[in-house]
Amino acid sequence: MRLLQRHLCMIAMSLVAISSAQAAPLVEPTLHIKPAASGAGHVALTLDACGGQTDTRILSALVENKIPATIFVTGIWLKRNAAAVEIMRAHPDLFELENHGGRHVPAVDTPRKIYGIRSAGSPEAVQAEVESGAAALARTGGPAPKWFRGATAEYSPSAIAMIRKLGFKVAGFSINGDGGSLLGARETARRISAAKDGDVIISHINQPTHAAGEGVVQGLLALKEKGMTFVRLDDADGFGNNGTTD
Repeated sequence: MRLLQRHLCMIAMSLVAISSAQAAPLVEPTLHIKPAASGAGHVALTLDACGGQTDTRILSALVENKIPATIFVTGIWLKRNAAAVEIMRAHPDLFELENHGGRHVPAVDTPRKIYGIRSAGSPEAVQAEVESGAAALARTGGPAPKWFRGATAEYSPSAIAMIRKLGFKVAGFSINGDGGSLLGARETARRISAAKDGDVIISHINQPTHAAGEGVVQGLLALKEKGMTFVRLDDADGFGNNGTTD
């Protein structure tokens, strides 16, 4: 009887530990770049390519208007968008390709769902997501990635520490431009055009059928009209919360 009670107690303690781990708050890192020394200011545009196809409205606007951007690509997106990758690689002065993971799973090392997406669930799975994303990028040629942004841009604190040990900076942001590509064109344009000197914008370049893509273009052109310049993350000094950048 005592053995059974002890066994049940151990099970209960394990369930409490798992529940506590799942309930631990996640981190959504913020990131700014240092303000410009002169002029109207500068911002860093970051675009996630999670899966799916390429929003050529955005890609064409960036090339035609010579707007630099940091593109966070997954292994899934890279397999399906060779033509877009070729365009980006042909403009190294504009595009910096960085690591968005191999399979687009959140870099959270306990089992849970974030915005309906199942997390990596363990430290080993987080490491696999990061390393497989880097390997997929390496196969396309070009510089090795230095930055990582996980799916949903939310992390467990221990996952952030692991990502940094793997040699990557964690890419936060200060302005959510398109709400995961779910906002309308008008609201997306309003958010992006309101960016101030030193902001880091996040939006998406993998949803060509969403209205948000039109708003991304409108917002960027409005910023350019104001005299704002654009820089890639690797060309700027960044600082954020949670010690996520150096």
